[in-house]
Amino acid sequence: MNKTFYLETGSDDPAYNLAFEEYVQAHRREGNYLILWQNRNAIIIGRNQNTREEINREFVEAHGIRVIRRNTGGGAVYHDMGNLNYSFITDAGDLTQRTGTLFTSPVVKALRGLGLDAETSGRNDILVSGHKVSGIAEHLMQGRILHHGTLLFDSDPAMIAGALNPDPTKFQSKSVKSVRSRVGNIRSFLPSDMDMQSFWNYLKVALAEDGIIPTSLTDEELEGVRALKAAKYDTWEWNYGKSPKYQTECRRRFPGGLLELHLSVAGGKISELEILGDFMSLTSVEPLKLALLNCPYQEADIAGVLDQFPLQRILGGITKEEFLETILS
Repeated sequence: MNKTFYLETGSDDPAYNLAFEEYVQAHRREGNYLILWQNRNAIIIGRNQNTREEINREFVEAHGIRVIRRNTGGGAVYHDMGNLNYSFITDAGDLTQRTGTLFTSPVVKALRGLGLDAETSGRNDILVSGHKVSGIAEHLMQGRILHHGTLLFDSDPAMIAGALNPDPTKFQSKSVKSVRSRVGNIRSFLPSDMDMQSFWNYLKVALAEDGIIPTSLTDEELEGVRALKAAKYDTWEWNYGKSPKYQTECRRRFPGGLLELHLSVAGGKISELEILGDFMSLTSVEPLKLALLNCPYQEADIAGVLDQFPLQRILGGITKEEFLETILS
């Protein structure tokens, strides 16, 4: 029998939890591990996705939602305290001999044990009564494989829809797009109600079929987790700067005239830009355009460049706030 070491992160900070998960995969080199964890309101972006394409920026900012990129591929997912995440970490073995249900089978079996009509669907979904309740992803690192997934237990569907609802016509991108399936909450399908803590306690046992060994990271290891969080998961470069190149066109009409921006973003920075419109400029827009090239595509950095120029001469009646609204729309 292969018992499973069981860990909890002790945090609901998404950056910390993803760092914790990565640290365990990289440094706990032997044995099978199960981690159960929760994130407070966050969008978790797939490793190869374009962050700005996947989020509804205005909604995210208005609701204080964190945006963090993970190590695994797949699509963007919304996390809140009604969602429970699980991580399996073990030796990868011979990947050619591994079936796609190796890790999903225990989850499906656990859900069926609660009287739910659970099944796998496609390459990375678990369904209950035809509704998606879990998305999964994997990452291979030095012979160790991480398989993790979400379990929508009692999440806010309005927040899921709002946070992951960008305008699909805004970008033409080379990045991987999410497939947003119809989702459901596990709790609503249970024949007998239970709360999150009861669900957590049940899964802790059900997912480790041969028994669990509760354990924890040492103080030294926890310091390593915090260092990884600060160096990677807290950084704009990881969460936004890895976004692939994309192009967008932004048009807004203001009292001061029409402003039309054509821009390309690569590596999270503005790589190409054209400033067009019928605003009444007194001087050339070229110096402003050149200054914005290679500028990180985020509000604070763009605003810092705009502050260096006499915008009334360059953009006529178009204000700094209106320019920011347009370029970030």
